[in-house]
Amino acid sequence: MNEEQFRTNYKKAVDGMKASDEMKRGLADKMEQKRRPRKPVYIAASVLLAAGIGLAGPSIWQQLNGPAAPAQVAQVTPQSPGTGGSAAGTAAGVVIPKIELPDKDTGASADMVALVVYKGNVYTQAATRIDAADAAALRGEKLGRTSGGIDEWSSQEDYTELASNIGETDIYAVNGYGSDFLVMSYNEIDGQVYADLYEHTNGITINSGADLFGKLNLQGRVASADWESFASWNNGLQELAPLSDSTALEGFLTALDTATPLAAEPLTEQGIYDSEDRKIIYLQLDDKAEVQLTLFGQGLVRYGNAPVFFEVESGAFQALWNSMTP
Repeated sequence: MNEEQFRTNYKKAVDGMKASDEMKRGLADKMEQKRRPRKPVYIAASVLLAAGIGLAGPSIWQQLNGPAAPAQVAQVTPQSPGTGGSAAGTAAGVVIPKIELPDKDTGASADMVALVVYKGNVYTQAATRIDAADAAALRGEKLGRTSGGIDEWSSQEDYTELASNIGETDIYAVNGYGSDFLVMSYNEIDGQVYADLYEHTNGITINSGADLFGKLNLQGRVASADWESFASWNNGLQELAPLSDSTALEGFLTALDTATPLAAEPLTEQGIYDSEDRKIIYLQLDDKAEVQLTLFGQGLVRYGNAPVFFEVESGAFQALWNSMTP
């Protein structure tokens, strides 16, 4: 059997795999041991199956911009020369190129992330989280059902509508959010809900914070907020403290919409992640979704692994930063 035949047979075998009940229970147990048990995140069994398969084989996506978070964002490849393979700052804002599949003939190495293709765009696992118990209330119109088939050896032609690497699952709009930004996978198995969010943060130009944070509808919707020091976050201690200064928080969120976007790659290359001068905030919204933001002591903010930082007006940033003291 030559290499191409092996790949074809492997792809067919993966597409045909289904998780046993025992495997689902085992994977669910592992998820409950994640580093934030206070808010367990339930991932669709099919997602977990895909992740498990991904660990067994070569991975396809190349992580961008360093250690923002594990198992997240994907390689973005420029569609036109001059973007350098990642988000690029221009006079018009930060351009985040559309995700493209790496050319397998180049032997590019990459890490797999959960993804869904919807309306020609690649949605990757979102930095916004929901609990399974709250997912049904957020579930909107059904958009379709994914097919499996995206794997390490997929070509660009395999990225058809609702193709995915999370197996077959129903995809829905999310109430209160645009489906051009956020969609939800949702399944019920033996009475247990499995849901996850996917966001579209590539192939866009960001001119201000509103172009990203505005899609999350943060202002006026924060039901509760906590923060965590870098030392706690880095060591998995989960030492969360309430963000008690609501005035500082509201001022910060207002300033976030007018924040200046900065391309991530120059900052990561300059070693922004070498510093531990960071704090993490967790915003519980009134719809039970949780948004996590990382604040950097330089006055910068980052959401998930979107390859862009935001420079927030210094007064608003410092008021919130200074309110977060042990």
